[in-house]
Amino acid sequence: MRSNPFTKSLLAATLGGVVLLTGLGAQSAAAHQASTVNTAATSDGGAEARFLEMQDLISQSCQPDVSGGLDAVAAEPTPDSTMPVLVDPVALTSTEECAAQRHQLRIIKAFSGTDTASYEALRTKLTGLNYPAARIHRMPDFAGEPVARLDLRVGAEHLALQVTDIGSGVMVEAFGAPEGVSVTEVRLEPLLDSPMF
Repeated sequence: MRSNPFTKSLLAATLGGVVLLTGLGAQSAAAHQASTVNTAATSDGGAEARFLEMQDLISQSCQPDVSGGLDAVAAEPTPDSTMPVLVDPVALTSTEECAAQRHQLRIIKAFSGTDTASYEALRTKLTGLNYPAARIHRMPDFAGEPVARLDLRVGAEHLALQVTDIGSGVMVEAFGAPEGVSVTEVRLEPLLDSPMF
């Protein structure tokens, strides 16, 4: 059977067009997917990104030669709990203790002279300090005053804070939360006085 050069040319042109259109379709799909991801990332208000940026700055100031945890992803927060706490805190590293003091000072300064009579007011003030709402957990009131816990863990870190309203400000206690445990499940001894720095 004789081959027809015209048929071969037509077949090659057709296949080339299909390959070209397929390539353009893939590029268009990839561009659409990237656009969707960028839209989803910005639609959450960026609270977690702002928190991670702040956490990185504090971490760098405590240990300048170690990069921060911007690339780490925090564990999914568990729902708030009013059940009794079950586990003991873990020790904080020296870097975590340094970061804890910086968080404590900025929170105490922000709440100085204010009375946050409700958990909602306490939470609103904390979110205004760039702590994402998903990292703030309600705890049972202490002597009628609202109490919240902040999960500041990034990656393998353990840092968490307990913030208690004391009428004209807040008391902020740092503790280590074990990996895989909600900050609401850590047993803390009640403090009678505000921690000293």
